[in-house]
Amino acid sequence: MADYLVGMIPSPRVSLAKAVAASSAFPPVLSPCILEVHPSDFTPDPNCPLQKEPFTSEIVLSDGGVYDNMGIETAWKSLQTVLVSDAGGKMKPEAEPKHDWPRHAYRILDIVDNQDRSLRKRQIIESFKNPNDDHDGTYWGIRSHVKDYRLPDVLPCPEDRTLELAETPTRLKRLESQYQERLINWGYAICDTAIRSHVNPSLTKGSLPYPGSPI
Repeated sequence: MADYLVGMIPSPRVSLAKAVAASSAFPPVLSPCILEVHPSDFTPDPNCPLQKEPFTSEIVLSDGGVYDNMGIETAWKSLQTVLVSDAGGKMKPEAEPKHDWPRHAYRILDIVDNQDRSLRKRQIIESFKNPNDDHDGTYWGIRSHVKDYRLPDVLPCPEDRTLELAETPTRLKRLESQYQERLINWGYAICDTAIRSHVNPSLTKGSLPYPGSPI
């Protein structure tokens, strides 16, 4: 468990449930998630300017999407080939914006998140296209269209059905088995399309994990 400014805890004693809670702690309702640690848990590192109290005793966390919604920064800095899978939702128009401060603040957070995701997506795609950039790879999202990848032999992905799946709300509610299978099939199909189009054209077209539940 590490932070480049605070340092590393090589053997964290954080429960899986707590880690999941931290990853889900999106503001303003579910954030922050507090971790109590001890300064001696950290490996001493003079290159970490914040390895001192109170940073080494109480860690205050929010959902990582606040900083990097697609979670690519670490991979981008250390790897040449980067595959980006974006399951983020789309901000919807609001015909009657709320004026009270809690709901207005929540809308502002949505705008900031949407803008960050859009900027990162454009940066990634332009880097892949740039012959002077060493990165290669591909991007696909839950709202992507297979036709945009210009691949002649794609898995069956009717656009109206994929857009319906893209509207699946993010919530802690169980989905029907067939709906889950359709989502998995869609994720597999767009991944297969993007990788064969931009990473390895020699690959053979795959097959849907759940052929009995067409997208």
